[in-house]
Amino acid sequence: MSTFAFGTYRITDQNPLHIEALKEAIEGGIELIDTASDYTDGGAERAIGYVLDRTPDAIRNRVKIISKCNYVETKESLAKELDKSLQRLNQTKIDCYLFQNPEYFLYDAINKEMPKDAMLDAMYEHIFNMFSALEEEVENGKIDSYGISSDNFSKKSDAVDFLPYEDLIQLAQKAAHKLGHTTHSFSTIELAINILEQDGLKCAKWAKKNGLRVLATRPLNAHYNNLTFRLADYENSREYDYYLNELLEVSDDKLLKPLYNIIEQMDMNKHKFGWVGEYDTFLITQIMPHIQKALQNIDKSALEDLLRYIELFLVEYRKTVAYECSLRLRTELKDVFKECDKKLQECALEFLLEQKDIDYIVVGMKRPTYVQEILTLKN
Repeated sequence: MSTFAFGTYRITDQNPLHIEALKEAIEGGIELIDTASDYTDGGAERAIGYVLDRTPDAIRNRVKIISKCNYVETKESLAKELDKSLQRLNQTKIDCYLFQNPEYFLYDAINKEMPKDAMLDAMYEHIFNMFSALEEEVENGKIDSYGISSDNFSKKSDAVDFLPYEDLIQLAQKAAHKLGHTTHSFSTIELAINILEQDGLKCAKWAKKNGLRVLATRPLNAHYNNLTFRLADYENSREYDYYLNELLEVSDDKLLKPLYNIIEQMDMNKHKFGWVGEYDTFLITQIMPHIQKALQNIDKSALEDLLRYIELFLVEYRKTVAYECSLRLRTELKDVFKECDKKLQECALEFLLEQKDIDYIVVGMKRPTYVQEILTLKN
């Protein structure tokens, strides 16, 4: 049976809610934290270090940390990334350090139109070099073990960018022998598995057969039939219409007509997003620049109140978009969730909890309320 790990993607030490969520998860019994050197530019690792420094030793000592190095090509780069992680975490050793996204080298070979055999040989050579560097870090006492994190383990085996995994144990053993070690310290595989993307279960089965630990990522963010789905139900906003009308009223004059038009178009298109993450990207890249342009000639004395109206509207708009997306998901995936009489996220997570070849399900818990929901399922 699986259990949960605290995923720190988008966690930062600058957000008090993130700090509180991490603290509550640790105190609630979460024993594994998954992070990476590039999550919020090191902010996730700093948050972990901050919370653990303020955690009683009896609790702190049972918490394990898995971190990952960013895209690296040499053992020197890997060592530098590891040292930075240790410093941010305020640790002398990390329990497990993962070589992240080796498929970038695979994509490079694909772009160069290398023959498949040559492409895989180059891929395996690079993994061997990274394993050798990681074996050295085990010897140096900076990590207890190492592994690989890649969503490409979850691809269909005939996909051009599928990352074969059957030879990884041999590569690790070869790297260990190179340093005079009798056994390797390769311990962990991390990959995307969810109720819609189940091909990764084949890799998980192989990993468990070979004594490796399996971490499943993206349990609620699924790529399926060339679409992205957020496997969750959301409640509709009760205050959306109120804030919409308030903002339209205050912007209904000649000077603010561009803003009025933006808000009106947003209201018309609130049901057209595939998933809430698509809206988040659209907000940053399209909506906010247009809003900023619409406000550039507004007197500063009136701008503060107007920005408050906009902020309140955007909070409720996102809730409405999320709700509309969950309605669409229920319709488009009715066959998958036809027996789900709970929240979609509960059904999706319970599916993973039942998988005997998954050790940990890495879940993002940016708010204490998310932690409480996960701890309820855990128990």
